[in-house]
Amino acid sequence: MTRRNSGHRVPALARVCTVIAVLLLAIFSAAAPHAQQQGVDKQKLGALTVEAPWARASAGAAKAGAAYLRIANAGTEDDRLVQVSAPVAERVELHTHTMSDGVTRMRKVDAVSIPGGKSAALKPGGHHVMLIGLRAPLKKGETFPLTLTFDKAGTITVTVAVGSIAARGPAMKHHDHK
Repeated sequence: MTRRNSGHRVPALARVCTVIAVLLLAIFSAAAPHAQQQGVDKQKLGALTVEAPWARASAGAAKAGAAYLRIANAGTEDDRLVQVSAPVAERVELHTHTMSDGVTRMRKVDAVSIPGGKSAALKPGGHHVMLIGLRAPLKKGETFPLTLTFDKAGTITVTVAVGSIAARGPAMKHHDHK
């Protein structure tokens, strides 16, 4: 099937391809601001890759929060996450959960190890970044910078995406729909 247009024949397939291209451009243009708002999902620093940094929205006027992420080490040498900082809190510390006499407690740790060729997950119920003395509540859809300092690899700043209060994973994965 063909159509005459100003004396030229335009194949139907070419018209369909043009429509599809315009639709894809519109979809990706609309999605770009949303992806930007959600933060960067992966960042590399030497052999390390920091993946999917996220946090839950604050419950009411809570003065504490937590951030989570995964660190993959593609190298052969072990490394350690030794310091964290973020402008959203007065203090930022590395924490873990421990079980003692049937009671779960959080405690500060000096570092989180990332063995060569393996990864470390900072996740709910395990190692995590504790945000103490929040300057303002964390709100769903917002982002904040988190600076990570490693023993060998150096320092990197990642963007943490804030999901809902009930989020169980990174906001970019859309696991926290209402």
